[in-house]
Amino acid sequence: MDPLETVSFDTDTTFMLMLESHNKGHEVYYLRKDGISLIDGKLYFHVIKVLPQYVAHEPFIEEHALRLSQDEVNAVFIRPDPPFDERYLMNTWLLEHLPKHIPVVNSPSGIRTVNEKVWAAQFTGLVPPTIVSANKHDLLEFVAKHNNVIAKPTGGFGGRSVFHIEARSAAGLPHTNTNVILETLSKHYDEAIILQKYIPESKSGDKRILLLNGEFLGAVLRLHGEGEHRNNIYAGGKAVETQLNDRDRKIIATLKPHLQELGLYLTGIDILGDYLIEVNVTSPTCLQEMNRLYNVRLEEKVIQFVEALCT
Repeated sequence: MDPLETVSFDTDTTFMLMLESHNKGHEVYYLRKDGISLIDGKLYFHVIKVLPQYVAHEPFIEEHALRLSQDEVNAVFIRPDPPFDERYLMNTWLLEHLPKHIPVVNSPSGIRTVNEKVWAAQFTGLVPPTIVSANKHDLLEFVAKHNNVIAKPTGGFGGRSVFHIEARSAAGLPHTNTNVILETLSKHYDEAIILQKYIPESKSGDKRILLLNGEFLGAVLRLHGEGEHRNNIYAGGKAVETQLNDRDRKIIATLKPHLQELGLYLTGIDILGDYLIEVNVTSPTCLQEMNRLYNVRLEEKVIQFVEALCT
């Protein structure tokens, strides 16, 4: 996971998973992103034993540093935030050396397979019109065709570097920012980016749905702040209660077998109107917001599920 000092007491899902594990009598260890060693085919983890506690000014008591062998580990959670960079990739390769009886949440191979923004594009009946490309002609053609689009990097998170592009104004004149946005995101058309047709329902918020082994766990509606087009909590959005509709259930049912096959146990999907936008597999969030809105403790179900995987 990311450094302990970066944990947000009020919103961090990883913290709640650690706290529930501790409350159920499990030992909890913090593993830095550079803390995995493979020695003669066996994994070792340079960790800090921590005591999570529901105390805002000190959510963790750090006990001592040590090295654990894979024989001393029952389960591993992969929870650092994106981007999925070279170090992240190396850690997934290393974790593949774990014996099969030690569950990893989420599966390293599953995380490698599923880019959080690109993977969903295969489900053309579920997602809005989408292009993933670094080609200037194709990108500009897509913008011209749909006029009103959202542009974002393939590896961003939390609403960062997400742009709203309108190719033409109400008077039919071209907007001058289209080219600079595309050039900036694609690093002058050297890296692939994502464009999607703008969904007007985004003005009413987007649903974040958490799934546990492909099954519904919880949901919130994220509303954007004043002057924002992004609904992400990171970008100043807020969470309110919501309910699933038939379209949401269809999307979940379609994704379920794919997520289960890939070992993606704890995931978060984002839905705008009738459309699937993203599938979050690295460190999906909003569990605390769901707990507060519905007076539940969803972390209990997650840890119970992982305990069952260990038996």
